[in-house]
Amino acid sequence: MTTRRVILGALGAAAFAAMGATSAMAQEVTLKLHQFLPAQANVPKLILDVWADKVEADSEGRIKIDRFPSMQLGGKPPELMDQAIDGVADIVWTVVAYTPGRFPSTEVFELPFMMNDARAMSSAYWQMFEKHMKDTEFKDVHILGTWVHGPGMIHTSDPVEAPADLRGMKIRGGGRSVNGLLEQLGATPVGMPVPAIPEALSKGVIDGTTIPWEVTGALKVPELVENHTEFTGKALYTLTFVLAMNKDKYNSLPDDLKAVVDANSGLEFSVFAGGTMSDADGPSREFALDNGNNVITLDAEQTAVWREAAQPIYDKWIADVAEKGIDGQALIDEATALMDAYSN
Repeated sequence: MTTRRVILGALGAAAFAAMGATSAMAQEVTLKLHQFLPAQANVPKLILDVWADKVEADSEGRIKIDRFPSMQLGGKPPELMDQAIDGVADIVWTVVAYTPGRFPSTEVFELPFMMNDARAMSSAYWQMFEKHMKDTEFKDVHILGTWVHGPGMIHTSDPVEAPADLRGMKIRGGGRSVNGLLEQLGATPVGMPVPAIPEALSKGVIDGTTIPWEVTGALKVPELVENHTEFTGKALYTLTFVLAMNKDKYNSLPDDLKAVVDANSGLEFSVFAGGTMSDADGPSREFALDNGNNVITLDAEQTAVWREAAQPIYDKWIADVAEKGIDGQALIDEATALMDAYSN
């Protein structure tokens, strides 16, 4: 009888241990992170990998994040947001402007000559996301971070100093606002995701592109064009990004793992991401200079000519979003105030 009790006790302990192991296994989560740049580009290397490594470490290995660069899970960059919503990927990093008009409130940050500092704007973006966008435009996805890149500028085969120099050029535009400005100045804006730029430049499909310095190295832009036009003061434009997670996947996490994700999301992460992108501009700019390229820095007076030319873009955007029930001028004023408060 004693032996039987020992055997049954041992079996019970083994069963309990097996149940415990199964429970622990059930709490382990693998997330697929999908994005459009090569793994060695600055954003994956300096932001997304840093973020993913931190989440893995903070979860003590219970969360594993598999990274899929260069659209390895299929589809095209403009489809990334829907991939997050539909669960094709658990997490995506994407350019909001790849789906023009779908997230109209974010466009306040993409207006010409709005951005002076990527950290300040990324901070304003997160605060306004929480207030205006979380439960409206982004209600179908769980947003982990919102940020912008450093100053957007023009990279061309022929030099560009005055707005008139763009006439007749085919220029890849980054988003709706900068495309509108390019068109107004006499250029032909050509929409395409960032990875398509090198081939389009090398084949003469476009004469130039608008992108920030930081991504020029990964795209080999300084080897494909010789001229780069940058502005004094506020940037020609910037683009908005989100790190977005499938809502059901986030909600399915145990509370303690949700807390890990939450601790690595939000305002502080957004400012880190925007600042990191902006900081990466410097080395890429130096590479272009070392390559013997022509970097044209427009002074304040020259930049003012471009800013004046951009005013109709503001007027048109305010009218466009008014049709969607959005007070564009109020968003401009709020974003400006938040950026000023951050910088001061």
